[in-house]
Amino acid sequence: MSKYEFDLERARRETPGCENILHFNNAGASLLPQPVLDTVVGHLRLEAQMGGYEAAEFSREAVEQVYDSIASLAGCRPDEVAVIENATRAWDMAFYAMRFSPGDRILTCKSEYGSNFIAFLQVARRTGAKVEVVPNDCLGQVCVKELENMIDGRVKLIAITHVPTNGGLVNPAAEIGRVARGAGILFLLDACQSVGQMTVDIGEISCDILSATGRKFLRGPRGTGFLVVRREILELLEPPFLDIHAAKWVSGNRYEVRADARRFENWETNYAGKLGLGAAIDYALGWGLEAIQERVSGLARALRTRLSAIDGVTMQDLGEKQCGIVTFTLNGLAPLDIRRILSGQKMNVSVSPVEYTRLDMEERGLESVVRASVHYYNSEEEVERFCAAVARLAS
Repeated sequence: MSKYEFDLERARRETPGCENILHFNNAGASLLPQPVLDTVVGHLRLEAQMGGYEAAEFSREAVEQVYDSIASLAGCRPDEVAVIENATRAWDMAFYAMRFSPGDRILTCKSEYGSNFIAFLQVARRTGAKVEVVPNDCLGQVCVKELENMIDGRVKLIAITHVPTNGGLVNPAAEIGRVARGAGILFLLDACQSVGQMTVDIGEISCDILSATGRKFLRGPRGTGFLVVRREILELLEPPFLDIHAAKWVSGNRYEVRADARRFENWETNYAGKLGLGAAIDYALGWGLEAIQERVSGLARALRTRLSAIDGVTMQDLGEKQCGIVTFTLNGLAPLDIRRILSGQKMNVSVSPVEYTRLDMEERGLESVVRASVHYYNSEEEVERFCAAVARLAS
């Protein structure tokens, strides 16, 4: 029985795209709600009417409110927040601010995102640090006991993807955080796919750094993201590059890096997008993250149940706890072909290829999977209609 009442009619009414498409690609980019669309377009109009600098000054108070909104969402302080153009760049700004030496160990997970792993390999090549993968448990998630056994004085960083891009798995971030905090090791969490579809609080997770995007489950505009860095570790991290926003030029040969997390930002930014990100977060908070999580999880369970009953379909999700991302393969039909055929029926899904999560996919013998990701504005009728379409492909 549902703990929360959910106004599906309102959610769909405030999502203009619902009239045009069955959108199960929310892990790629969700459909914008009307308030977010209005905010972005409204600021662009303001820039056209009065100029970009002047529009930013006019909207200064609203821009500052974005930091408060992110702080409310992530359970942090506004001065621990940086707004950055995407989650990968946010993650990069924190990771490349760390200093590694020969023999330092970076512990990560088997389902780590490709961009992050490439960064590990680059830094390891430059510095002599080592990248080591924590084994999974029998359910396919990070094994916390194995992580504990790998801890020693050489471990410099634990970096984990909360929800992998290629499946419904939710890694046990809070348990990992307790291990990291107990050992005094920095914990970097890629929350790109989790923020917006479930509650994510840095205090409860005990992570030091968190990166996230706006376009996915937060339902914000593309080209927006944010970084959260705990105040206690800010001084340990000097960003890999600085400008006159991130630092102050105080004399001919001296600069001072700003004291808050905005040291990871740069001066030029998309103000319309930033305001849209804030509007998306406020919109999500208005629905309530626990209510969203219950709704999304319920739809995903229904989708998994119905898909798994179709002959020829193999579900590819791992983990004890699963989320709104549902992945599958179909005998005799490539994921890219499935996506193309469904697109012709105005149904959106995406495909996760091996290079996005190579270690996990290769271990399971997968080249690619179909990724269908639901959100709270999707309906039970859409789940039925989608599964009927897949069943026709399977027949």
